[in-house]
Parts: sequence; structure tokens; C-alpha cells
Amino acid sequence: MQRPAPVDLAHHPHLSGLFAPQREEVDVRELEVHGELPADLHGSYLRNGPNPRFDPIGHYVYPIDGDGMVHRVQIAGGTARYTNRFVRTPQVVAEEKAGRALWAGITDPYFPPEEEVGPDLANTMRELPDINIVRHGGRLMAMAEAAPPYTLGSDLETLGRETFDGTLPVGLTAHPKIDPHTGEMVAFCYMLDPPYLTWSVVAPDGTVTRAPTPIDGMDRPLMIHDMALTPTYVVLVLAPLVFDLSQIFSGGSPLDWKPDLGTRVALVPRDGGAVRWFSTDTFWMWHTANAFDLPDGDVALDYVEWAYPGALTEKAGPNRSVLRRAVIGRDGVTRTTLHERDIEFPRIDDRSMTLGHSVVATIGRSRSQKLPAGAADSLFWFDVASGTEAVWAHETLSPGEPAYLSGDSGGYWGAIATDREDMSSWFLIFPASDPASGPIARVRLPIRVPAGLHGAWLPPD
Repeated sequence: MQRPAPVDLAHHPHLSGLFAPQREEVDVRELEVHGELPADLHGSYLRNGPNPRFDPIGHYVYPIDGDGMVHRVQIAGGTARYTNRFVRTPQVVAEEKAGRALWAGITDPYFPPEEEVGPDLANTMRELPDINIVRHGGRLMAMAEAAPPYTLGSDLETLGRETFDGTLPVGLTAHPKIDPHTGEMVAFCYMLDPPYLTWSVVAPDGTVTRAPTPIDGMDRPLMIHDMALTPTYVVLVLAPLVFDLSQIFSGGSPLDWKPDLGTRVALVPRDGGAVRWFSTDTFWMWHTANAFDLPDGDVALDYVEWAYPGALTEKAGPNRSVLRRAVIGRDGVTRTTLHERDIEFPRIDDRSMTLGHSVVATIGRSRSQKLPAGAADSLFWFDVASGTEAVWAHETLSPGEPAYLSGDSGGYWGAIATDREDMSSWFLIFPASDPASGPIARVRLPIRVPAGLHGAWLPPD
């Protein structure tokens, strides 16, 4: 098959402007700080995201395509340091040797031939550990959608593909959940062939205590991006986004939205008991905020709900997001609206994961101004108990996903934001007690950080 043509970066909404790829790798200490860094805050904020090493060829489907680039802001002793590195998969290494893109987008039926990349990489797909960053069991891992992660070293250098000593060879989700009370990491992985969906458990020391276990009741390959966890259950929302790879060869998408199938929810007992299945009206979910057990045995799940999966389907029509709570159990699935906002990337204080939480933080749009595709202008903090919200909005800054920053004596929220006018990037720190008052510290980053996906606050080991 003929090599595909280059993608037009200048006219692609997710390859230009805030999303334009960053090719420079830097390590800069003593960053410029406006305001004052909290004296009790020590640790690192890391964020991953799709960032093509070279100009893509064929197609580029955000947020699936793109090589991983990890960004880190280290805070200690009242100073800040920034480091960024590509996640160097074998495909990235081969392209760096060639000086150009060799693999096409994930929806393209083109693979580089053996004479270009050698027998080991010929006819392989690009690996994409570009979604999330997780630390567990002594490993810092760049996470892919449904594949093995890549382990990074202390300087963010790529150490290699992580299969947990061969016990998780197929991989795991980009959004595993770490139970802060047991220290276990619980994950799922979807596949194109039966059994289609498995779940697994990794102990605090990094050993796999539950090998990939098929989830009974799966009858087709579905894309499932995120999960939630309670002390009792793994909670999975299975929307009808079905894989059909045959469509690639006719120029279509490998994903087919089939709303007539409805959406199902699986409660998978963490003790290995029988899976409980529930059906509800069709909706799509990218991300959960948290789940917890209710006293009557039901499960509550807070998440951001969409009508359909946006860019991954050709469906047209309104597709506004809302923050919902689903109660799953004796009465099936009952969904109620917590807040009606144009939002995404819901986060809580991760120390409350699996138990009840008070605040859900998100990015979103609060102003009437026209924003570029995928850009936010606001951060929201929703109090799910009182129904109130706090909002911080800015005329020119577009924030990314917030994360809760735990200090020695206080709590904060942090996010990377980029100015849409001068393309400067900042790390913003807000007081958790009054985030709407604005950032108490703004750390100027030495390069522009492309709009990306998910991150984590990592206190010192």
C-alpha cells in the first residue's frame, strides 16, 4: 500500500493552536513564580498527552493518535522545576532514526514495510502510551488505552514496555484505580477478540495478585475508556461503541456507534463473585469522578455524561456534557443530574477514592466567547452535597485537567494552563479552601505545553 500523504497541521484543530505538537525537550530549574509557592507543598505534578514526534501521515484522530509526551513540574523548598520527555516506544525510536513519520494514524490501513523498519516492527501498529501517568509499586508508568504501559525513570527517560514480569502481557486500561485504603491497583483491559474484557489486580508492591480475569456477559468488542472502584465493586460503564476493524479498509472508522444496543453497567465484585449486569438508556461516558457503596447495598457513580462519543462517531446533533450521578442496584440504573455545565475531566481528592467525596473539579466553558475546538476557559468545583459550585474563569488562559495537590498541612488544586494570545504555559495552584479566589501561585513554564490529557500529583515517596 502506498505511503499516505502528510496531515495538514495548520488546518487540523487538534494539531494547531493550543494543540500544536511540542518537539523540544527541556529541563529547567528555578522557574519564574508569580505569587508564592505554598511552603507545605512538596512533590511532582505530571501530565501526559498525545504529541506526534513528527508531522503525522494519513489521518490523525484526537485523542487516540499521537506519541506520548510527559510533562513534570517539581515543587520543593519554595522552588519549581520543569522537565518534559517523549515516551520513546520502538516506533518513536525508529522514526527518530529516519527523521520522519513512518506509521500512519490508527484508523489507517497502512503499516511501514520491513525494508523501512526491519522485521521486528514491520506490520505493527504504533504504540500509544500517551493518555495518563500512574505511579504504583515502584513504577512510574505512561499509560495507553488498552495496551501495556511504558515505565519511566527518575529523569522521565523511557525504560521499556511494562508487562509486570509477563503476568499482564496484553496490557491494561489508561485509567486504573489505586485504592488508597488497600494500596491495590485495579484495572481492566478490553480486547478485539473473546473474552473481550478482563480485570486484574496489582498489589502495593507491584506483584499481580489477580491475573487477567474474563468478565462474564461480554458478547462484543467495545471501547471502554475509564472505570470506577468501590470497596466492593469494580464499576464499568459499557456504552455501545463497537469495534469493527473491517471498516478501516473501506475508508471508515474502526469504531461504530450503535445506540439501539443501549448502555450497560457492570458491577464486578472485587472478591471474585458473579458479575451483576444492568441496562439503561444509551449514553456515552469518557471519565468517572468516583464511585462508592451506599448503605443499602447499591452503588453511586459520579461521572460526566455525553449523548454520544463526539469525534469518534459521524453522528451529528447536540452533545452537551453534564455531571451525573448514577445509582446502580435494586432499582436498576437511576441517573440524576448534579450540575449542567459544558465540562470534562472530573477529578476528586484521590485520597477519597472508593469512598464518598465532597467536591468534583472539572474544566469547562463558562463564557459566551468563541473558543477553539477542545479549549476550556474555566475551572469548576462542584460541591455534590450542597449543590453549589465555585468557578474560576479567565479571559485568555485555557486550563487543562485539574488535580488535587496534598500539602503537609493544607490542600490545593493544580492545573497547567496555556494563554491563547501569547501561547505561554503556566502551572496554576489554587487554595482548595477557596479556589474561586484564583491562583495563589502561577509558575511560568519554559516552553508551551500542548493541550493534553491526564495527570497526577505525586507526593515524595
